[in-house]
Amino acid sequence: MSIASPSAVALGMHGAACGLFLLIACLTWRDRRQTRVGRLSAALTLSAAASAVNSVPGFGQAEVVWRAPVLALAAGSVVVFWLWARIVFDDDFILRARHAALWALSVAGELFSAYGCAKWPRAGSLADLVVQLVGVGLAVLAITQTMATWRGDLVIGRRRLRAAVLLASVVYISIDAIYNSGLGSLAVTPAAFDAIRALGLCALAMLAAWRLLQVAPIEPATSVRPRGTDFTASASGPKSAPQGVTPLLLKRLEQLMTDERVFRQERLTIGALASRLAVPEERLRRAIHEGLGYRNFNAFINHYRLEDAKAALSDPSQCEVPVLTIAMDSGFQSLGPFNRAFKADTGLTPTEYRRMAQKMPAADASRSGEADRKIG
Repeated sequence: MSIASPSAVALGMHGAACGLFLLIACLTWRDRRQTRVGRLSAALTLSAAASAVNSVPGFGQAEVVWRAPVLALAAGSVVVFWLWARIVFDDDFILRARHAALWALSVAGELFSAYGCAKWPRAGSLADLVVQLVGVGLAVLAITQTMATWRGDLVIGRRRLRAAVLLASVVYISIDAIYNSGLGSLAVTPAAFDAIRALGLCALAMLAAWRLLQVAPIEPATSVRPRGTDFTASASGPKSAPQGVTPLLLKRLEQLMTDERVFRQERLTIGALASRLAVPEERLRRAIHEGLGYRNFNAFINHYRLEDAKAALSDPSQCEVPVLTIAMDSGFQSLGPFNRAFKADTGLTPTEYRRMAQKMPAADASRSGEADRKIG
């Protein structure tokens, strides 16, 4: 029985990876195109399919009419991956026109590198270097941002996804760096290293397909209580609380936040809050997410901090207190994050809110700010 050559193995693995990624892209677009995450997920897997084709040895020298669109999709894959990581793991991230411009510049640089080297060899080589550096930079940035918001993430399924994305990104960057530097050829033949890369790409596609096509959902289907509802409402209601989330725990959490105002504590973490409540950290995460509807710990804490700041800004006796002092007393570390969070919550700056509160009761000012935010 003859053994397949490394080149044949690489070609087969690239084809399998491309097919799986295309299948995932089609299913994602069919079922989830109404959401931002769904659209970006479809774009990411389509770019991954193009990357699988583009990384086939010899494809770069192939004279086929569809080489350019495949190369363009593959070139923008790192930008799409960065945007996907931001929109999945950062609840406050907003897609803007400049993100599309970044994708277009990345594609233009790769196309110039591929087709301009013959006429302008130095410029083409420089463009290729810039594209590679930008790609690595965005991948590292995606990893950094994924880790930065990991601690405050309350969604169990999303926390597990972070670990998978982090591991896959580190492995991909390492293998790609070894391949581009030529170090891989020192240990194995180029054909064997291509086969290793193809096997890794195929394994990544199989993992993504398994996660998408599994029968069990990533997260348990629970009814999330809207923000601002009574912590003890589930005690009298007919519906049972989510598993591990008891009315007593929610009541203790409410007392800790409203009576003791622990949200004013500097650099408060969910671990410190769990210690105060004498409960496991994972149980507290589930209580805040499934019992109260928050997906991020910072959003939960900032809710109380902003309410505290609104009360201070509406207080006539504190009309001369600087906004910075009120922000610091409420638990914010600096004025910039406070202003952004306040504007996002009310549609007004703290100064505008204070000015309005001087002309009407605090409750009316809060409702007016909310109305302005909805209109805007």
